Amino acid sequence: MSALGSVVRAGVGRRRLQTLVMILTTLVAVTASVVAAGVLTASRAPFEHAMAEQRGAHLAAQFDGGKVTGTQLAASASASGVTAAAGPFRTLELRPRTVSASDGIPAGVTLPTLTVAGRADHQGPVDRLRLVAGSWATRPGQIVLAEADSPLRPGARLSFPDLPGSPTLTVAGLARSVTGTADAWVTPAQAEALTKKPGTPTYEMLYRFRQAGTDAQLSAARASIAAAMPGGALTATRSHLVVQQEQLANALAFVPFVAAFGVLGLAMSVLIIGIVVSGAVGAATRRIGILKSLGLTPAQVVRAYVVQALVPAALGCGLGVALGNVLAGPVLSDVDDVYSGAPASVPWWVDVAAPAVALALVAVAALVPALRAGRLRSVEAIAVGRRAGTARGRVARRLTGRLPLPRPVGLGLAHLFARPARSLTAAAAVAFAAVTVTFAVGLALTLGAVQSNRMLDSAAPVVVGTGGGQGPPGAQVVRAPGQPERETADPAEVAAALRAQEGTRRFYGTAQAEVAASGITGRTTVTGYEGDTSWAVPELVSGSWLTGPGQAVVTERLLHAAGIAVGDTLTLTEDGRRTTVRIVGEAFFTENDGMTVLTPATTLAALGLAAEPTRFYVQADPGTSEAAYLTSLNKTLDAMGAYAHPGGDGSSSVIAAMDALIGMLTLLLVTVAGLGVLNTVVLDTRDRVHELGVYKSLGMTPRQTVGMVLTSITGIGLLASVAGIPLGVALHHYVTPLMGDAVDMNLPGSYIAVYATPVLALLLLGGLTIAVAGALLPAGWAARTDPARALRTE
Repeated sequence: MSALGSVVRAGVGRRRLQTLVMILTTLVAVTASVVAAGVLTASRAPFEHAMAEQRGAHLAAQFDGGKVTGTQLAASASASGVTAAAGPFRTLELRPRTVSASDGIPAGVTLPTLTVAGRADHQGPVDRLRLVAGSWATRPGQIVLAEADSPLRPGARLSFPDLPGSPTLTVAGLARSVTGTADAWVTPAQAEALTKKPGTPTYEMLYRFRQAGTDAQLSAARASIAAAMPGGALTATRSHLVVQQEQLANALAFVPFVAAFGVLGLAMSVLIIGIVVSGAVGAATRRIGILKSLGLTPAQVVRAYVVQALVPAALGCGLGVALGNVLAGPVLSDVDDVYSGAPASVPWWVDVAAPAVALALVAVAALVPALRAGRLRSVEAIAVGRRAGTARGRVARRLTGRLPLPRPVGLGLAHLFARPARSLTAAAAVAFAAVTVTFAVGLALTLGAVQSNRMLDSAAPVVVGTGGGQGPPGAQVVRAPGQPERETADPAEVAAALRAQEGTRRFYGTAQAEVAASGITGRTTVTGYEGDTSWAVPELVSGSWLTGPGQAVVTERLLHAAGIAVGDTLTLTEDGRRTTVRIVGEAFFTENDGMTVLTPATTLAALGLAAEPTRFYVQADPGTSEAAYLTSLNKTLDAMGAYAHPGGDGSSSVIAAMDALIGMLTLLLVTVAGLGVLNTVVLDTRDRVHELGVYKSLGMTPRQTVGMVLTSITGIGLLASVAGIPLGVALHHYVTPLMGDAVDMNLPGSYIAVYATPVLALLLLGGLTIAVAGALLPAGWAARTDPARALRTE
């Protein structure tokens, strides 16, 4: 082994604490970087690959056949910016009923409404469908279903009782559209035959554009198509960016906060490694002089100290890459095989780039103190001894000595100014910890609020079902084998029973249906409310809750999909009937992916749909036993065919995974910060060992010694916490809206303003705790130091 290698090996082995600190700092930084960059890139790869391979539609557009002809629609393929187009395809909204049993679904069950397109083949210039089972529909009497979550298989038969003659179709196959352009497909001739009655047809066109990577580009492309058509012909669109966001929302929501932890980890790595190497140079001044006198050149000394930092950092990088891939796996699991491709995984270049960047930063952080070591002169380095305290330290001790404080406390406070550079580095480590903890606590509180309120009607402790079911809208409830058939309860009787039930404080009812909404392709869920809902409304982002008929509240995702804003109107259509609602508020909820229109039940009645409640949400009087209330209520409801049960908790495994990841990253970063404080105090205590011997020989007790050391770091911890907490709050306020943007949702202000005064007070104590915890071990070592041995130390 070369002399340089021996020096590096001895340095790494001798400073085990510092080695551990550098391993952990780089581990945290690289782990967070791999997860953030890996999830961001890997989650998009399957979708982008499928879009390219299957020529996915950049824009699926619906047109009113009463205002535009098929010839005009076909001519839109030459509109500005269009590179390929497919269609027009006749589309229908049909509600099927099973004729044969399939995968647990018996015959005679009404299924949710399907958007059916008349299409001659599954290939073409745009939206090449991938057959996953069976074959394509090539003759009348056949239908191909979209594969996603379909319980039916080829050979199953479906009837359409709402159509003349109740035609029956056989499922020929299952297909997958990368952008979900329809729920089912039949031949063009079959589509014409399935038309309910003469009326205005609906057509679909699928487009690919030269530029379609951003919302602005797609808006320009949509405007180009609309300009080429007669006024009002274009009724709804759906872009591939919306589809991509819906598919990847859960995974992409991890990226903002993990990236923030990665930046904190990298910054802390630079700081801590600079502290460690600088301390190593200061503690080994005499050794550096000896090494130079034995022939090591200044360049070799510099390389030795840089490599001493890179060796543990490289180990931490390797562990960080491995841990990052492990943690990214569950996050990417929702993306696996979505488009029948290879399972999503962290790209190889992320596994290379993340540690490379971390090692480069480590080298830069270590280079500055290493250059100082290289410039030391051999004779001066060998001859140097412990320096007396600086004049600044003596002045500080005299000033604190005049304060009405115990002498050890005064000496501890004075030491803050004896070595200001070292005090600042310790303060920076505590400040990073305070930022991290503040950020993590804010994230936990925000996610807790989302977890508690993400589902509609989650504030109701008791739910009463009338037996009609409410999900998915339009579907028929299928009872378990052997369960007796029961009549659906009369909503009016259920409401009367709730009013008469002792302990009932208030309640309201809801009904659901699926209708067509202007600007949105496919079917949209509408929930109609009846009764006093003021006590259980979803959290509002802007606007107000429902106060009268003709109003609606929706999420940002639905507003974006429809291309409207709060204050605009939304037209709902069902079976030839039409009604318009005004958007009076924007709410936050994730049920049904946020694509639900909340409106008074009168809106459903205006569309000729059943508006009677199928569920009631109940709040009992304060102090009422929920179990006793449910038991008593069910005795009354049983004879009606209704049933009461506790409200669901609406827990989300995605949010639970976020909480776990946040907790782990926070623990690692706080541990690193604590070890950084520990390393700083160890170096400081060793530098002061002679001074400690003097104090002990003059009568300072071990307890007073501990108090003196902890006082100095407590002051640092207090100042660092005061500086770090506002930065953590600012980071939280910046990152959490980005997490909402990832799922196309605006977060309510109350979900972001989570730092109440008691929380801030606890966070202040948290910073102090981290500082004190990092100083306890060296404080104990200082207390146990023998005075005679300390006085001999020079």
